[in-house]
Amino acid sequence: MNMNFKRKLPIPMEVKGMYPLSEEGAKIKAQNDAEIAKVFNGESDKLVLVIGPCSADREDAVLDYISRLRKVQEVVKDKIIIIPRIYTNKPRTTGDGYKGMLHQPDPNKDPDMLEGLIAIRKLHMKAIEQTGFTCADEMLYPYNYRYIDDLLSYVAIGARSVENQEHRLTASGLDIPVGMKNPTSGDISVMMNSITAGQHSHTFIYRGWEVESKGNPLTHAILRGYVNSHGQSLPNYHYEDLINLCETYAKTNLQNPGVIIDTNHANSGKKWAEQVRIAKEVLHSTRHNEDVCKLVKGFMIESYIEDGNQKPDGCVYGKSITDPCLGWEKTERLILDIADLRK
Repeated sequence: MNMNFKRKLPIPMEVKGMYPLSEEGAKIKAQNDAEIAKVFNGESDKLVLVIGPCSADREDAVLDYISRLRKVQEVVKDKIIIIPRIYTNKPRTTGDGYKGMLHQPDPNKDPDMLEGLIAIRKLHMKAIEQTGFTCADEMLYPYNYRYIDDLLSYVAIGARSVENQEHRLTASGLDIPVGMKNPTSGDISVMMNSITAGQHSHTFIYRGWEVESKGNPLTHAILRGYVNSHGQSLPNYHYEDLINLCETYAKTNLQNPGVIIDTNHANSGKKWAEQVRIAKEVLHSTRHNEDVCKLVKGFMIESYIEDGNQKPDGCVYGKSITDPCLGWEKTERLILDIADLRK
């Protein structure tokens, strides 16, 4: 093999032992998990907002941002459950560029995976301890999930991972909601097959063990737009798209039909300011069809302290170093508007 094995990393149990979640933190997670599950199983008509930076880049700015969300959460708590995005792994189309805090806890230094594992665990723990939020992360590497599985309340499977068998089978063993994005091609059948796999039980190899999963009934769809054969970004959040997804779900035996609308990525063409309009259009659609209203469980929104983005070596505090995000003032206004417009 043409690889240099640099060092053996500690297993998840060892890292958890070094940085354990407090008993109070575990109680907070259990309470949050129960409330969030009610949205996806239909017991609650609240909306979920998975909202935050495209990629978590620095602890201080992320915690600052989340503390702002906490204040807004108290205002909209009757209609909205906020799940902050703390995405610590960043998929790269070509493999180049900043790969997230797991790889580079300091974006301006060389990769350090051990330091990264510790940094992402500390960040998720501090979010719980300082704000009472249990957050969302993308499961880019299924084997790494165990390092933070006691801290998360939501997991997303990305557009480039959704066809991967390992991601699907691992999702089937989780006990929190897992969102399956449509692939970049936009083929809805791929996403639906992934949800089916996630909801079924399986026997497979995980971290050197033969395991048996029970199936995850909270596995659901995420519509994020797609890219056509000419490389153009096209949306799939319009009323007709939502009706089509309702009809597609109706032909299956899947539990808890649901969709989260990703307002950025190909749905916005990465025009971050369009996220406001997109969220409001989807809410308009929910008011015109009861099935659509029941299907739409919430939104995934890319938001940070400052509008837009900058290069990884940029020095603007709270400004994304990956995809452009909605700034705080617009974010706060959008959350309040979503609560007002919720049917």
